[in-house]
Amino acid sequence: MGILEGKTILVTGVTMNTSIAYKVAEIAQAEGATVVVSNFGRALSLTQRIAKRLEPAPAVLELDVTNAEHLAALPDALRAVGVERLDGVVHSVAYANPETALGGAYLTTPFEDVSQAMHVSAYSLVSLTMACKPLFGDSASVVGLTFDARISWPHYDWMGVAKAALESASRYLARYLGPEGVRSNIVAAGPIDTIAKKAIPGATSFNDIWGGRAPLGWDEADATPTAKAVVALLSDWFPMTTGEMIHVDGGLHSTGA
Repeated sequence: MGILEGKTILVTGVTMNTSIAYKVAEIAQAEGATVVVSNFGRALSLTQRIAKRLEPAPAVLELDVTNAEHLAALPDALRAVGVERLDGVVHSVAYANPETALGGAYLTTPFEDVSQAMHVSAYSLVSLTMACKPLFGDSASVVGLTFDARISWPHYDWMGVAKAALESASRYLARYLGPEGVRSNIVAAGPIDTIAKKAIPGATSFNDIWGGRAPLGWDEADATPTAKAVVALLSDWFPMTTGEMIHVDGGLHSTGA
């Protein structure tokens, strides 16, 4: 029996089969979960196609985490595909304008683009969780994804700031929803060759950093270690862990120069 047997999980941000979210959905299914995936806009058709590779093919919902109407309608949309109880939510959504907010443009980024990055990448963890909350039972697990924002990184700029807000938002979710049985945790992954990473100017330099410094080594083409950590946090094997950030980065976070 898998560690997610009998659980239903919503995985947001599924795009290509190289995405962390896709690998989470794949492993969650292998561990016994019923999975629902989501995306929106032009990416929705891509998600619908790639979801057919999963076995069984999960329901695909249109969900823009910055759209108040989408969030308000989410419980009914889940019920419409047969979900009466939700046991876990994976927040795998982030965006910052690569021309103005990434790649060294930090000091001149207009507030409108900063606001967008914060809304999509950080505030949505809270708004998504609250949209899902009516379907939570006695316990539920919320898991977000970050690129360790305790420090600054070259090129990452306002996305780094947004991820720092995401990490903090998770801790506050843990504080406020813990009494209701909801756990909130973050997985800090090393660099994975996803569509999101490729949109960051200069991000390929991260591969060199990890290649030279990660004690366990690092394969930027393999999202499996990160996805396994997410699935573990969704399971009952971490029943008293909340407000935590788990590093899946080959150990690089623990090293100095």
